[in-house]
Amino acid sequence: MSSPEIASLSWGQMKVKGCSTTYKDCKVWPGGSRTWDWRETGTNHSPGVQPADLEEVVKKGVKTMVIGRGMSGALQVPPSTVDYLKKNGIDVLVLQTERAVEEYNALAAQGVKVGGVFHSTC
Repeated sequence: MSSPEIASLSWGQMKVKGCSTTYKDCKVWPGGSRTWDWRETGTNHSPGVQPADLEEVVKKGVKTMVIGRGMSGALQVPPSTVDYLKKNGIDVLVLQTERAVEEYNALAAQGVKVGGVFHSTC
Protein backbone atom coordinates (compact mmCIF):
# COMPACT_ATOMS: atom_id res chain seq x y z
CA MET A 1 0.00 0.00 0.00
CA SER A 2 1.31 3.43 -0.87
CA SER A 3 1.12 6.63 1.14
CA PRO A 4 -1.58 8.95 -0.20
CA GLU A 5 -0.59 12.24 -1.81
CA ILE A 6 -1.53 15.43 -0.02
CA ALA A 7 -3.48 17.11 -2.80
CA SER A 8 -3.74 20.62 -1.36
CA LEU A 9 -2.76 22.78 1.59
CA SER A 10 -3.93 26.23 2.59
CA TRP A 11 -4.37 27.96 5.94
CA GLY A 12 -6.62 25.69 8.03
CA GLN A 13 -7.38 23.25 5.19
CA MET A 14 -5.74 20.13 3.84
CA LYS A 15 -7.00 17.61 1.30
CA VAL A 16 -5.64 14.11 0.82
CA LYS A 17 -5.98 12.50 -2.60
CA GLY A 18 -8.75 9.91 -2.65
CA CYS A 19 -10.43 11.26 0.50
CA SER A 20 -13.50 13.51 0.49
CA THR A 21 -12.77 14.98 3.94
CA THR A 22 -11.16 18.40 4.32
CA TYR A 23 -8.84 18.36 7.30
CA LYS A 24 -7.57 21.15 9.54
CA ASP A 25 -4.85 18.92 10.99
CA CYS A 26 -4.32 15.42 9.70
CA LYS A 27 -2.48 12.15 10.07
CA VAL A 28 -1.52 10.17 6.97
CA TRP A 29 0.01 6.72 6.49
CA PRO A 30 0.30 4.08 3.77
CA GLY A 31 -3.29 3.40 2.77
CA GLY A 32 -5.07 6.04 4.81
CA SER A 33 -5.61 9.32 6.57
CA ARG A 34 -7.75 10.87 9.28
CA THR A 35 -8.26 14.01 11.31
CA TRP A 36 -5.55 14.71 13.86
CA ASP A 37 -7.60 15.73 16.89
CA TRP A 38 -5.23 17.22 19.46
CA ARG A 39 -7.83 16.72 22.21
CA GLU A 40 -7.27 12.94 22.05
CA THR A 41 -3.82 13.33 23.61
CA GLY A 42 -4.02 16.79 25.20
CA THR A 43 -1.58 18.23 22.66
CA ASN A 44 -0.89 21.98 22.64
CA HIS A 45 1.57 24.14 20.70
CA SER A 46 3.93 23.75 23.67
CA PRO A 47 5.31 21.27 24.61
CA GLY A 48 3.96 20.12 21.26
CA VAL A 49 3.78 16.80 19.43
CA GLN A 50 3.88 13.86 21.84
CA PRO A 51 4.72 10.21 21.08
CA ALA A 52 1.03 9.44 21.70
CA ASP A 53 0.17 11.64 18.68
CA LEU A 54 2.36 9.44 16.49
CA GLU A 55 1.68 5.91 17.80
CA GLU A 56 -1.20 5.22 15.41
CA VAL A 57 0.95 6.14 12.38
CA VAL A 58 4.00 4.27 13.72
CA LYS A 59 1.87 1.11 14.03
CA LYS A 60 1.16 1.29 10.28
CA GLY A 61 4.79 0.31 9.63
CA VAL A 62 6.15 3.61 8.32
CA LYS A 63 9.87 3.97 7.68
CA THR A 64 9.83 7.79 7.68
CA MET A 65 7.68 10.23 9.66
CA VAL A 66 7.18 13.83 8.53
CA ILE A 67 5.96 16.30 11.14
CA GLY A 68 4.48 19.60 9.94
CA ARG A 69 4.91 22.24 12.66
CA GLY A 70 2.35 24.67 11.26
CA MET A 71 2.42 27.45 8.70
CA SER A 72 4.46 29.67 11.06
CA GLY A 73 6.25 26.81 12.80
CA ALA A 74 4.44 27.43 16.11
CA LEU A 75 3.91 23.75 16.97
CA GLN A 76 6.81 22.43 19.03
CA VAL A 77 8.39 18.98 18.68
CA PRO A 78 10.30 18.02 21.84
CA PRO A 79 13.48 15.91 21.66
CA SER A 80 11.66 13.06 23.45
CA THR A 81 9.28 12.74 20.49
CA VAL A 82 12.15 12.57 17.98
CA ASP A 83 13.89 10.02 20.24
CA TYR A 84 10.72 7.89 20.33
CA LEU A 85 10.71 7.68 16.53
CA LYS A 86 14.43 6.95 16.26
CA LYS A 87 14.15 4.18 18.88
CA ASN A 88 11.49 2.62 16.65
CA GLY A 89 13.87 2.75 13.66
CA ILE A 90 11.95 5.54 11.95
CA ASP A 91 13.59 8.45 10.14
CA VAL A 92 12.04 11.78 11.07
CA LEU A 93 11.72 15.14 9.34
CA VAL A 94 10.44 18.12 11.34
CA LEU A 95 9.57 21.05 9.09
CA GLN A 96 7.30 24.03 8.60
CA THR A 97 4.07 22.55 7.19
CA GLU A 98 4.37 23.72 3.56
CA ARG A 99 7.89 22.27 3.36
CA ALA A 100 6.77 19.17 5.26
CA VAL A 101 4.00 18.51 2.71
CA GLU A 102 6.47 18.92 -0.17
CA GLU A 103 8.90 16.45 1.42
CA TYR A 104 6.12 14.02 2.33
CA ASN A 105 4.71 14.05 -1.22
CA ALA A 106 8.19 13.57 -2.72
CA LEU A 107 8.85 10.56 -0.47
CA ALA A 108 5.40 9.09 -1.18
CA ALA A 109 5.99 9.48 -4.94
CA GLN A 110 9.25 7.52 -4.54
CA GLY A 111 7.32 4.67 -2.89
CA VAL A 112 8.72 5.25 0.60
CA LYS A 113 6.49 3.99 3.44
CA VAL A 114 6.03 7.49 4.78
CA GLY A 115 3.60 8.77 7.35
CA GLY A 116 2.95 12.22 8.67
CA VAL A 117 1.16 14.51 11.05
CA PHE A 118 0.44 17.99 9.80
CA HIS A 119 -0.79 21.18 11.49
CA SER A 120 -2.28 23.60 8.94
CA THR A 121 -2.54 26.82 10.96
CA CYS A 122 -0.15 28.78 13.22
